[in-house]
Amino acid sequence: MEISDLYRISDNLVRSVNSQWHRYLYSQINWDVPMLCVKGARGVGKTTLMWQHIQEEDSGEESLYVSLDNIWFSENRLFDLADYHYSHGGRRLYVDEVHRYPRGNWAQELKNIYDSFPGLKVVFSGSSLLQIDMSKADLSRRCIFYDLQGLSFREYLEFSQGANLKAYTLDEVLEDHVRIAGSIASQVTPLKHFSDYLRQGYYPFYPIYTTTYGQALQQIINTILESDLMATAKVESVTINKFKRLLYLLSQNVPYTPNIAKICRAIETNRNQTYDMLSTLARAALIINLYSGKENLGQLAKPEKIYLENTNLAYAMSSTVSDGNVRETFFANQLRQSHIVAFSGDGDFLIDNKYDFEVGGKGKNFDQIKDLPNSYLAIDNVEVGHRNRIPLWILGFLY
Repeated sequence: MEISDLYRISDNLVRSVNSQWHRYLYSQINWDVPMLCVKGARGVGKTTLMWQHIQEEDSGEESLYVSLDNIWFSENRLFDLADYHYSHGGRRLYVDEVHRYPRGNWAQELKNIYDSFPGLKVVFSGSSLLQIDMSKADLSRRCIFYDLQGLSFREYLEFSQGANLKAYTLDEVLEDHVRIAGSIASQVTPLKHFSDYLRQGYYPFYPIYTTTYGQALQQIINTILESDLMATAKVESVTINKFKRLLYLLSQNVPYTPNIAKICRAIETNRNQTYDMLSTLARAALIINLYSGKENLGQLAKPEKIYLENTNLAYAMSSTVSDGNVRETFFANQLRQSHIVAFSGDGDFLIDNKYDFEVGGKGKNFDQIKDLPNSYLAIDNVEVGHRNRIPLWILGFLY
């Protein structure tokens, strides 16, 4: 393969992308900084986001998109490509799948590219939250990091129904949810589509895999465990098997109140290894560890509850999924995009150390949190709420 082939492939991919609809993060990114990184789970649309920006803003020979799992990089360095691109008039380089770089030292090469080619803007992405976070120390002074989460319920409705729907802040929802719900319901019927979103609406590839959505998610999980973790943390195959056993154990019991001693026996690890594995699975966007207080506690802290990262994973990994699990998973997933979600000893969740939430069905009442200020119920299967009873689905409109 010649270097010219990389330009041809880049052009073909960019021309093929549909730019009619963008993820929420697209307009939030400062594309003019010298170096930026888009992080996120596999399948949430990082690659499409880059293609769209090239197509709309950077088309022409000044921009080049490459994926580091291309065989060209088995014999060639990323730095040498940047040198060639820059010397031939290139001014933007889009680098995908950085953790798949065969030489392993992608962070150092990106640093060298930044320092060596003034005026060359670099956009890179990676599916492994673990490796990119670990590499922040080398790039923090040079790079701005963005996190891309899966589709919100709002985005899903835009994507699947063609509706033009506004996102709201949590404070706006808490103060004015009755009017907001009515405004949304005048354009779409939210409850009609909510259950479909919970099953197969979090990842934007669902139109392609309508009948094999669960299988596609299984492949994502296996790629994360069998490829990404081994490429980033140099995890041995025997440990990968323990990760699989742990994830299966959690998937059959979520929401799971962890008994660390029992987990250690089940997967044959010690306490520190178990804590480390739980942290790794969370950073890989496969689970949510819910802590008391702020969520960013140390790696060797015991979570109070554990959920799968999103409801689609719950349906893909278990044959029996309870309504309560789905409701709480949806709540935790959607709120954590821009809020601190913690375990509440009184209700189900404590948000930003300020708001207590109980999550439940129509029959849920305030008995458990009635004496708490700033307490709310997030209620499933209601289109419009009343006072501090908020429809659960509307919390999918926060981004």
